[in-house]
Amino acid sequence: MFRAFSTILKRDLTLAMRRKSDITSTLFFFVVVVSLFPLAIGPEMNTLRLIAPGIVWVAALLASMLALDHMFSVDYEDGSLEQMLLTPQPLSILVLAKILAHWLVTGLPLVLMAPVLGLQYDLSADAIGILMLTLLIGTPALSFIGAIGAALTLGLRGGGVLVSLLVLPLSIPTLIFGAGAVEATVSGLGGEGHLSMLLAILLMSAVLAPLAVSMSLRISSE
Repeated sequence: MFRAFSTILKRDLTLAMRRKSDITSTLFFFVVVVSLFPLAIGPEMNTLRLIAPGIVWVAALLASMLALDHMFSVDYEDGSLEQMLLTPQPLSILVLAKILAHWLVTGLPLVLMAPVLGLQYDLSADAIGILMLTLLIGTPALSFIGAIGAALTLGLRGGGVLVSLLVLPLSIPTLIFGAGAVEATVSGLGGEGHLSMLLAILLMSAVLAPLAVSMSLRISSE
């Protein structure tokens, strides 16, 4: 199973490196959305510090959905998905590898870019650290949740719109606790409770999402 997991992970990362537009478009969208708000709102630092967590997290949520449509569609079109369904290894392990590859390509760059964008909103070093931590915990959860929507809409016409309709409501708790942890840290209340809830969401999605995605892929391929 580990060999199958590593093979799928390396394959998806190699394909992603060949389609660098998927990586750059996600990161560029995230940077542009976060950078436009200070220009529109003005240079009032207190206001920018107050709205920064929500803006960064909303931008991260929207950016993470840009590549969801390609998570399984390429394998579905070239027949690789059918071969994955026929392998003796558990399909959930292969799905986990694909979700991890998706996060490494789309989620991890957002985490690394967050400190630079946080400086635009005059966030303190502690707030930027919590922001990175919340994104590090929350963006994998977004990938797990998004994978369910991508699998359910696989092969459907207009699947990109349906993915958004399915994923956005399920991602709201992650958005609330991710932004809330940063806001609580900035206000001096401490964000440990929000981080605990965010970690619980990640663990729950990591356990349940591969199973749900596996069943959805089998249904979509029939």
